[in-house]
Amino acid sequence: MSYSPRLVPLSPLASILISCAALAGVLLASVASAQTAPAPSPVALAKNESWLYAGSDIPRDTAWQFGVLPNGVRYAVRNNGVPPGQVSIRVRMDVGSMFESEKELGFAHLLEHLTFRGSEHIPDGEAKRIWQRFGVTFGSDSNAQTTPTQTVYQLDLPNVNAATLDESMKLLAGMVREPRISDTAVTAERGVVMSELRESDGPQKRIADITNAHLFAGQLLGKRPPIGTVESLAAASARAVQAFHDRWYRPERAVVVIVGDGDPAEFARLIAKYYGDWRGDGTPPAQPEFGKPDPKAPVAKVVVEPNQPLALTLAMIRPWVKRVDTVENTRRLYLEFIAQALVNRRLENRARAGGSYLVATVEQQYLSRSADVTMAQVVPLNDWKAALADVRGVIADAVTTPPSQADIDREANEIEAFLAKELENARNEPGSRLADDMVRAVDINETVTSPQGQVDMFKAIRASATPKVMLATSKAIFGAPVTRVVLTTPTPTRGGDAALVAALAAPAKIRDDRVATAAVDMSQLPAIGKPGTLVSTGGLPGLRAERLEFANGVTALVSNNRVEPGKVRVNVRFGTGNRSVAADAPNLLWTGDYALMASGIGPWGQNELDQLTNGRQIQMNFSIDDDAFEIAAESKPADLGDQMKLIAGKLAFPRWDAAPVDRLRVGYLTGYDLNDATPNAVLDRNMRGWLANDDARWAAPDKAQIAALTPAAFRAFWEPRLASGPIEVQLFGDLSTVDYKKILAETLGALPARPAIAPPAGQTVAFAKHNVTPVVAYHRGETGQAAAMTAWPTSGGRAAPRDAQGLDVLAAIFNDRLFDRLRAEQGASYGPAVDSHWPTGFEGSGGYLLVGSLLAPKDVDRFYGIARDIAADLVARPVSADELARNAGPIREQIARASTGNVYWMFLLEGATRDPRVAAAALSVEQDVSGITPADIQRLAREYLVPARQWSLAILPKGMTLADAAALDRAAAPTGGR
Repeated sequence: MSYSPRLVPLSPLASILISCAALAGVLLASVASAQTAPAPSPVALAKNESWLYAGSDIPRDTAWQFGVLPNGVRYAVRNNGVPPGQVSIRVRMDVGSMFESEKELGFAHLLEHLTFRGSEHIPDGEAKRIWQRFGVTFGSDSNAQTTPTQTVYQLDLPNVNAATLDESMKLLAGMVREPRISDTAVTAERGVVMSELRESDGPQKRIADITNAHLFAGQLLGKRPPIGTVESLAAASARAVQAFHDRWYRPERAVVVIVGDGDPAEFARLIAKYYGDWRGDGTPPAQPEFGKPDPKAPVAKVVVEPNQPLALTLAMIRPWVKRVDTVENTRRLYLEFIAQALVNRRLENRARAGGSYLVATVEQQYLSRSADVTMAQVVPLNDWKAALADVRGVIADAVTTPPSQADIDREANEIEAFLAKELENARNEPGSRLADDMVRAVDINETVTSPQGQVDMFKAIRASATPKVMLATSKAIFGAPVTRVVLTTPTPTRGGDAALVAALAAPAKIRDDRVATAAVDMSQLPAIGKPGTLVSTGGLPGLRAERLEFANGVTALVSNNRVEPGKVRVNVRFGTGNRSVAADAPNLLWTGDYALMASGIGPWGQNELDQLTNGRQIQMNFSIDDDAFEIAAESKPADLGDQMKLIAGKLAFPRWDAAPVDRLRVGYLTGYDLNDATPNAVLDRNMRGWLANDDARWAAPDKAQIAALTPAAFRAFWEPRLASGPIEVQLFGDLSTVDYKKILAETLGALPARPAIAPPAGQTVAFAKHNVTPVVAYHRGETGQAAAMTAWPTSGGRAAPRDAQGLDVLAAIFNDRLFDRLRAEQGASYGPAVDSHWPTGFEGSGGYLLVGSLLAPKDVDRFYGIARDIAADLVARPVSADELARNAGPIREQIARASTGNVYWMFLLEGATRDPRVAAAALSVEQDVSGITPADIQRLAREYLVPARQWSLAILPKGMTLADAAALDRAAAPTGGR
């Protein structure tokens, strides 16, 4: 059995430097964990009555039913009613990029694209429209993915009936078994895949490719990225891709998984109906030899990539070993997990205290039936040798001195709390996740068990996690016959690879960075004040929720329900969020996500808070909304009291530790040069500010502003905002066993009344000034990469909720047309996007409809022409009933599915205790979407898609002009390239 919650609560700072440490993400996103077991014996099959549990003594999850068709197709089916009416289907083919020959690089992924384009029952290019008519959102409800070891087709069908399920099964089976692979289709989809390759190209991909090749030298894993190469894709022909399909797409290599609101026996019948007569062509192919780690390959590799921050990857690589998934195997996996968590906590402790690295983590994985790897990812501050030495020193300590039992228990508590949470929420597990978990288990040759089975197994496993056992486990996962290291640096390092080899060869000096245990308990938090007086209670019309108001002005919306047994969702909204800052005023809003919560509460810093909340469901997740700041948490009834004390304590007794602020500043500066490394990076950093006419609240800080950040300035900005009002609390969940009124009275209700911060210049949002010629911004990445955006201002607030929903549908229609013309017809973009943003926190302003895409520079003018044509047509002509239904239907189905959960209602009801329009709008969402007509779409297009208010932007390679880009199109320059 697998177990994969987070190793240790990692700092949100990691997200700031996601590109710095992206090597792990890029590497592991393209390689799926995998294990393969020996063929099952008849005895094992009889014992467990299913192919998944062959040879295993893992407690079976009896909700699943399994079968094998005579032709070898395996299947797994189960009933699940979350969300109601949905059926999730997965078809896994045991073929990925490591099954390709040198001439077939990228074929598995290209074939996935072709499968969705047209097939036995689907005319070329019609798949998207057919699924839309079933209420399926293309790209989320219907999708596919290719990894080195598998290709998986995914379909989530909403609001299923017998006819749509039967038809969908027929269509999906036809796609997998008989895709229409013509030269015309290959040419079209090759353009799309080339666009995907071009858009992903850049420093991070180059670093990942070099790193993979170095770490997995001599193995297919090091030279078979799923995307393929420009050369192999350019050479792909219909005949060659068809041969690849016929060789690997065979019934004995297929697993069909169906989970949903229906009869498993009917699911099994449909699988037999549409897959039972499938026959493979010729003799089954031999499994490719993936290779083993080569101990003779070079140890060190320095990658010089301008403008990239320093980064280290230290890998301890062992041969992958086939294992049967048993209770003993699960025990080994849990112990390995605890060993990693112990080291990660020590690494984070050193980083918090101000070490030689900004972020350092370790992770052990079984990669693609190829290697058993323990990988350390490190972002040094400036001295990579010191950072490498410090990380190796922490690892040396882990393999030399046993951990204390208290340290072991701390990590085991986190696992136990996670498993208890999974158990409590088992009945709310969506069918799509269960289906995905089953596919993952098949790919890595593991079984699945029930949440109760996990809890029971871990209880016994935990008892075996002694200091002696954990020392042995640490030695196992941090020892290896092959150790390799990669250093990424913006400039050449003195000594090159040899210097890296020498640093690795130096004896590791043990570092004791273990976290000291402190005597902490909730009684140390100062008293918040005298319990507040509840001055009014009542319901909200149409909702099963209670409104509370306390004498200090704090309001609460409480929904006591069993939608998620054992779970209470908390959201405390305080102050006025973005509206607390004037549009032209300097601000530190950008510092809040990490440093505000990390700076501590009352007597406790980060480590003390970690200890205080260890093994409990207590969180402090901070975010900024337009009209409020928010602290949110997923808690449970037993922890709700202390959860609310900590939130109230943060507002009443904020601590101002300097270290998180200093770490944040260094993190931003370390990753600063990544901000213009690609068109996407430029957009991510600047787009919101540009759309708001350079409003300071969304304008990204420049390097000087980041460097000027001090703990004193941080406190001066945030202290008055933590003390501001109003306060609105949302409590949704299993509250039947707690006195939530008493808890609220003793915490937030006990605070003194709070003033609001609402400068007049912060209550509206401007829109970018109209332009005829697009504004041009630049990136420093590949010369074949660009982006084009165009936008129109709309509105915002609570006055016209039906228009807000109508604009979502208008955006979907616009996106559908853009997809057809820019991607499906021309292959110019992998993923064009259209988004309607209607901020409810700003009345009458702040909204926009944004159309954009990543492109080759030669296609920028074409994008603007297509967007202009689509906008003009939407203004001039009503959409057809079919087009409206195809785009409004999936939105309506998404709403219907989401409305069964508390998260949906909490989001829609933010502000409902103070503004009656909020609840009215929330209750009418589904009706509003259903009632939208072609006339509504045309009215909205005429009102908002006005050329005289349109704003456009192009992101081009540094030094290129719009005229240069247009000339490339006239010269018919090839797509991609540097």
